[in-house]
Amino acid sequence: MRRICVFCGSSAGRGPAYLHAAEQLGLLMARRGIGLVYGGASVGLMGAVANAVLAGGGQVTGVIPQALVAREVAHNGLEDLRIVGSMHERKALMADMSDAFIALPGGIGTLEELFEVWTWTQLGNHAKPCGVLNVNGFYSTLGTFLDHVVAEGFLKPAHRAILQVGQTPEDLLDRLAQWHPPQETKWIAQDER
Repeated sequence: MRRICVFCGSSAGRGPAYLHAAEQLGLLMARRGIGLVYGGASVGLMGAVANAVLAGGGQVTGVIPQALVAREVAHNGLEDLRIVGSMHERKALMADMSDAFIALPGGIGTLEELFEVWTWTQLGNHAKPCGVLNVNGFYSTLGTFLDHVVAEGFLKPAHRAILQVGQTPEDLLDRLAQWHPPQETKWIAQDER
């Protein structure tokens, strides 16, 4: 994995654990030589993970729509900040540039981004691993709900297993590095898209 896209909140959340996890993930990515692709903001968990990668000597690419430059406070300390026209362009560019996806805690934007790239893996649009960093059990109830979706027959167990869960940054990065796509997924060739 050369670059990982990290989805996360433009808020820091309550308590220091979320910021600490974002910083630890960023430092570990830099130590492992993994570049960061993210939403381009300087605030909240977004700013924390970017600043940690930079502090560790790593490479950071921010992607932000023009309409959010002021609202999300674009990170002016990045050598590679790409300003795009829409959220659709943002997500497509971030996905194209990345080899894997991680969701730190965040709100509905973070969840929407995670579910979209996970769906693309399920459909075979790409073969890139997706994971969540379960800081303070943030994603535990989501996992319970997803297990319910499987039990009710709306999600195949193999597709549920695409979403990796890590309790620590080390654990999650190791899981993503060892991940293999489910055999039952038909990968769509570039010329079929």
